[in-house]
Amino acid sequence: MKPLAALPAALLAALLGLADAAAQPQAFRPGAEMAPLRIDGRLDDAAWAAAPLHEAFVQYLPLDRQPVPAGYRTTLQLVIEEHALVIGIRAWDPRPEEIRAPLMRRDKVERDQDFVSVLIDPMGTRRAAQFVRVSAAGVVADGMFLPGAEKEEDFAPDFELDAAVQRLPDGYSVELRLPLMSLRYPYEGGAPWRIMATRSIPREEGMLLVSAPLTKDALSVLDELQEIGGLADIAERVRSHALLSMRPELTLRSTRRDDGLGLRTGETRAALGAEIKWRPRADWVFDATLNPDFSQVELDVPQLAVNTRFAQVIPEKRPFFLESKDVIALPEAAFYSRTVTDPGWGLRATWRGAGADATALSLRDDGGGLLRRPGPYSTTLLPQERRSQATLLRGRWHGEQFSVGALATTREEVDGGASNRVAGLDLDWWPSEAQRWSARAMASRSRDNALGPGESGHHLHAAWRMRTTGWNLTAEATEISPRFRNDNGFLEQTGVRILQTELIRRWGEVALPGPFAIQAHEFETYLWAQHRSTLADGAQAAGQTVLRYLRPGLWLLASRNTEAWVQLQFDAERARRETALRSMNSLAAGYTANPAPWFTKLNVEAQLGRKLDVDADRVGRSAHLLGEFNLRAPLGRWGLESEQRLEHTRIAAPDGRRALADTALQWLAVLHLDARDSLRAIWQGTRFVRYGSGEALPPEDSRGRVASLVAMRRFGVGRSASFGLSRQSERPAPGAPCTRERELFAKVSVEFGP
Repeated sequence: MKPLAALPAALLAALLGLADAAAQPQAFRPGAEMAPLRIDGRLDDAAWAAAPLHEAFVQYLPLDRQPVPAGYRTTLQLVIEEHALVIGIRAWDPRPEEIRAPLMRRDKVERDQDFVSVLIDPMGTRRAAQFVRVSAAGVVADGMFLPGAEKEEDFAPDFELDAAVQRLPDGYSVELRLPLMSLRYPYEGGAPWRIMATRSIPREEGMLLVSAPLTKDALSVLDELQEIGGLADIAERVRSHALLSMRPELTLRSTRRDDGLGLRTGETRAALGAEIKWRPRADWVFDATLNPDFSQVELDVPQLAVNTRFAQVIPEKRPFFLESKDVIALPEAAFYSRTVTDPGWGLRATWRGAGADATALSLRDDGGGLLRRPGPYSTTLLPQERRSQATLLRGRWHGEQFSVGALATTREEVDGGASNRVAGLDLDWWPSEAQRWSARAMASRSRDNALGPGESGHHLHAAWRMRTTGWNLTAEATEISPRFRNDNGFLEQTGVRILQTELIRRWGEVALPGPFAIQAHEFETYLWAQHRSTLADGAQAAGQTVLRYLRPGLWLLASRNTEAWVQLQFDAERARRETALRSMNSLAAGYTANPAPWFTKLNVEAQLGRKLDVDADRVGRSAHLLGEFNLRAPLGRWGLESEQRLEHTRIAAPDGRRALADTALQWLAVLHLDARDSLRAIWQGTRFVRYGSGEALPPEDSRGRVASLVAMRRFGVGRSASFGLSRQSERPAPGAPCTRERELFAKVSVEFGP
C-alpha cells in the first residue's frame, strides 16, 4: 500500500474531505456570563468564539462528493439559546467582487444568487425538513422540504425568524436565529435533531456545497442529514416552554364597480382580524384565525385555460393552512385548502409524538367561490353561494420503514342541507434506501340537499419509486369512480383509471459533440407514458380511452445553471365521450439558464406539431410558446426586479386557416428601497380569440386586464404595513360592455409574542 504522502494532492484532499464529512455538527450552549447574541451577521460575539466549527463541506453540484475548491472554505456553527437555535455560517470567497447579492422578495432566493441555507429536521426522522435560505443580501426564502411530493421544495410556509448578513473583504457571514416556536418536535422520546447546511456559488460553472456527504444517487436530499451533537437533553430543557403569539390585522378597503351599462356600485369597509398561535408545550400547537384578510397575498400568474377541460390548481400562501404542512402530507385530491374561499373563523390543533402525529381543523367558509364537479372529459364549475363548515381530521403512525395515515373530511352547508364526507387510509413503505412504495384509498358519501338521495364513490392510488446507480423508475396507478366527490379536495377528473410510468437513465457527466461542444454535468434519457380510460357509469362504457401519452426525451444540466430538454410527443386525446380518439404528434423543447448577474433567468419552452382543439373537436397544426425573462438592476442603494412572462398557443383549422389563439402576459416589477421597503407593480392580461374558421364555432374575442400597485414597509418580525390600489377589467367580446373594478386598500399587522 502506498503511504498517504505518495497520493496525489487532489485525491488526498478528497479522501480527507469525505472523512471529515462524517463529522457531527456540535451545538454550543453559552454560559450565563456571556452576553446574548446580537443578530447582525458579524459572528463576533463571545459565543461564536467558543462554538465548535463544522467545515466538512463537499460539492454536490456540479459533481457530487468532490472537495471544495481552494478559497471557498465554508464553516457552520450552532448555538442553542433558551428560546432559539442560532446558526452562524462563514463563507469565504476568493473573488468577493463577483458575489451576486441583489435585493429580492421573500422566497425568491434562487440558484442565480449567492446564498447559504440550512435544512433542519427536529423530528430526526429524515421524512421532512424545514429549510431557510439567506442570500448574501440578507433576503430570506423558507419553506418545507417534503420528499416524494410533486414539488419537494415548498416555499409557501413562512416561519418567524431573524437573519442578518455582513459583507466582508473575503466573502460574507450569516447569522440566523430560529425561535423554538418555529420548530416542531415531540414532547419526549423523539430522535436527535438533524441538520444539513448548503451554499450556492453562482459562477460560470455554478457550485452547490453541502455539509454532509450527499450523493445524487440518494432517493431524497434528506437521506444524509446529520445529527446535531450537544442537544441530547434539548427536550428536557425546552419541551415545557409555553409560547404565545398574536397578530391582529386591520384592513381598510374601498371598492368601486362599473358593469359597463351605467350601473355603478361602491363599498367601503374596515375589517379587524387576528391570527393567534399558542404552543403550550413542544408537541402541541393551536392556531386560530378570525376574519382573516387573505387578499393581496400575490396575484396568480395568468394561465391558458380556455382550451383546457380541467380546472387548474393554485398554490396556497395563507399561513393558517400552512402550519405543520408535513403532518397533513396529502395530495390535492385529498385536501386542497383553496376550496375554502372566505373564512369567517377557523380553529386548528396539531400534535406531534415520537411515533405519531395528528392535526384537526374546522373553518366557517362564508362562500363566494366555486365548487368543482369534474368528469372524465370536463369540469363543471358551480357557484358556492351558501356558508359551509369545512372540517379535517388527519393522523399518522410512524415506524422505522413505514408510515400509516388516516383521513376524514366533511363539508356541511349551514343552510340547505348539502353535505360531503370523505374517509381514507394511506401507507408509505420504504423497504430500502433505493425504493419507496405508497398507497392511498378514500371513500366518499355526498348529498346535494337534505332530502335528496346520497351518492358514494371511491379513490384508489398506488405508486412505486426506485432509484439505483444510473436508473430511476416510477410506476403509478389511480382509479377514481364516477360518483366520488371531495369538496375539500381538488380533483382533475372522476370516472377514470390512470396508469403512468417513467423510466430514466442517468448517464452522469457527458461531453456532447456538436458545434457548441456542451459539457453536461448531468445527462438523462427518459421515457414517460400515461394512459387514462373511463370507468362504467350509466351510458358511459368502461375502457374508453380518454387520452394516451407516450413521450421519450432527453434532459441535461450544464454551466450557468443551464437546463435543456427535448421531447417527442406521441399523444392521442378524445374531446368528449361521443367523439373519436384524435391522434396528435409533436416536438417539444425547453431551455433555462442564468445568462448574467443582471439577466438572472431565461426560460423558453416551445411545442410544434398537432394539438386538439377541444371545443371544436378537431386537430390542427399548433404552436405553443412560453417565455420568462427575469432581470435585475442595481440602482445605487436600491434594487429593481423586473420579471416578464409570455404564454401563447395557436391552433389552426384542418384547412390551415387560423382557428384559435390564446395569450397570457404578465409583467412584475419590484423596486426595493432597502431590505424592508418595497414598491411592487403587476400588470397582466389575457386574450382569447376564436376566428370562426370552418364554421365549427362562432367567432369570439374576450380580453381581461389586471393592474396592481402595492407599497410595503416591514418594521420587524411580524410587523408590517402595506398600501395599494388595483384595477381590473373584462370584456367578453368586441363592442360588448366592459366591466371594471377599482380598489384602494390599506393593511397593518402587528405581532405580539416571545
